[in-house]
Amino acid sequence: MPLDFTAIDFETANSSSASACAVGLARVRGGRIVARAGWLIRPPAGHDRFFEVNIGIHGIRPHDVADAKGWSEQLGDIAAFAGADVLVAHNAGFDMTVIRRACEATGDPVPPYRYLCSLQLARKAFDLPSYRLPLVAAEAGFADFPHHDATADAVACAHIVIEAARRAGAADIDDLAGMHAVRVQTIGPLAQHPEPVFAVA
Repeated sequence: MPLDFTAIDFETANSSSASACAVGLARVRGGRIVARAGWLIRPPAGHDRFFEVNIGIHGIRPHDVADAKGWSEQLGDIAAFAGADVLVAHNAGFDMTVIRRACEATGDPVPPYRYLCSLQLARKAFDLPSYRLPLVAAEAGFADFPHHDATADAVACAHIVIEAARRAGAADIDDLAGMHAVRVQTIGPLAQHPEPVFAVA
């Protein structure tokens, strides 16, 4: 199955979408996870306060990111891992808004990645009582992972898309999206994309 993409997941320090404090990535080639990575991010200035509710979700605290590279430095690392892949994220509106808002905060150009939402895909591909990441990942055969660890969440997302493609017999990401009437979108300028409000996946 020539299914190639990179799954991505961000954790944030507070309610600002610009406050990225961790990223996880999983590279898929031919329908198999071939590499995974994750690291902490020092949130952009003005978006770097850690809320207790966020700490309670992911366990990352201010001292954990004190020596981490900032967003501008991290963009190149993310690009080096993802290359020209389509990005896939569970509740992708959140993760793509993190990219847009963090770039706005630092003055960096928004990278024009194409992306697919595995949450939207799962709602079409699986019949489940809930489409929260842990439940959908379990349906895809990937259970008991540390939810809200960015790398584990990216790996879980990758498994969801791989399993959906396997069941559908999809050739690639665009074929899979077309089979389930889900759009592969492109990250665009902020003015064209009002910031959505999403529940925690």
